[in-house]
Amino acid sequence: MSTDSLALIGELLDPTALALVCGGTVLAVVLRSPLGELTRAVGALRTLGRSRFDAEPLLHQITALDRIAKRHGALALDRSVITDPDVKAGIAAIVDGAGGDAVQTLIDHRRRARVERHLAIADIWSGAADVAPAMGMVGTLIGLARMFATMSDPSAIGGAMAIALLATLYGALIANLVAAPIAHRLRTNARAEAFERARIVAPLVALANREVPRAPVIPQPLASVA
Repeated sequence: MSTDSLALIGELLDPTALALVCGGTVLAVVLRSPLGELTRAVGALRTLGRSRFDAEPLLHQITALDRIAKRHGALALDRSVITDPDVKAGIAAIVDGAGGDAVQTLIDHRRRARVERHLAIADIWSGAADVAPAMGMVGTLIGLARMFATMSDPSAIGGAMAIALLATLYGALIANLVAAPIAHRLRTNARAEAFERARIVAPLVALANREVPRAPVIPQPLASVA
């Protein structure tokens, strides 16, 4: 990197303006969001580099579990190692004797709850994208107020004007290059996972319908002919 580039970067860095924008954005997000969702929002950054969720391995596992149930019965599934929480909950319900409708309701509820959690996390980052430009304007106003307060000292005007201009720049960059892209990526991943997880419902329901005990059919006596 050339000396001119380093000098330009140094000119565009102002700790005071950066602290105003970043600190104000973080404070606004913290005040409007529950602590648990904030923790998950930060943890969600680890998932941005992963590939999208694919239900194919889960479908293969359900097929293998189906073969086990055919050979040894549904109770044998209780000893299987299942890492996915939705499949694990569905198999546990089948082992307990739940029917297909109950298993479908369970899996659908868990899928919708997961989507809501993911969208709540995306909303936190979207909120940060909305707040950051406003915090940039706050920094601009503070810089202008400082500049007007130091008009008698020409050496202080430049620093105050730098805060005023760079605060707006930082707000726009944080909103459009950091927070908004993260929110969009999280929403896209949430929709893709919800679509993929819908694929595991049918095989689990089919397994439940086959394994659930059916009540015996009691023949009804024929009505007497008058």
